[in-house]
Amino acid sequence: MKILRFLSLLALTVALTACGDLFSSSTQAPEFSYQSLNGDRANSESLKGKVTLVKFWTTDCTTCVAQMPDNIEYYNQYHDQGFELIAVALKHDPLDYVRNFTESRQLPFTVVSDHDGAISQAFGDIRMTPTAFLIDKKGRIVKRYLGKYDKTAFKQTLEKALAG
Repeated sequence: MKILRFLSLLALTVALTACGDLFSSSTQAPEFSYQSLNGDRANSESLKGKVTLVKFWTTDCTTCVAQMPDNIEYYNQYHDQGFELIAVALKHDPLDYVRNFTESRQLPFTVVSDHDGAISQAFGDIRMTPTAFLIDKKGRIVKRYLGKYDKTAFKQTLEKALAG
């Protein structure tokens, strides 16, 4: 029984690792347009030349909420070096909840409500949160993150992308 459990965990670990590596540095990020909660309109083309984390989240996702202080830290630490963060709330998350969360936590980065699901669809029909994509200066996906991820490894990948 222990061997079966071990093999199941091993298979799950391999599968999750493979999911994170589905997008390599040769995979172009999808084109998308968005309007931030404060009304600014932009698109993926405007992000070229910057390293961007596109993070799909919801206000009722405990891991998403737990990661927000780290996201604020990354943004504050790396924004002047060309780092952008776009927090994309999935379409089922009520706009009032997203707005309240953004204001009460004073999120310094761009927050978007994916009210029609178009951004989620562009990135492969995202349904699991948190899911994040780190995109390099040339618009290529460097890494896909599912769920909780190692902060140190993330910062190393981010710093490498900023240096590139």
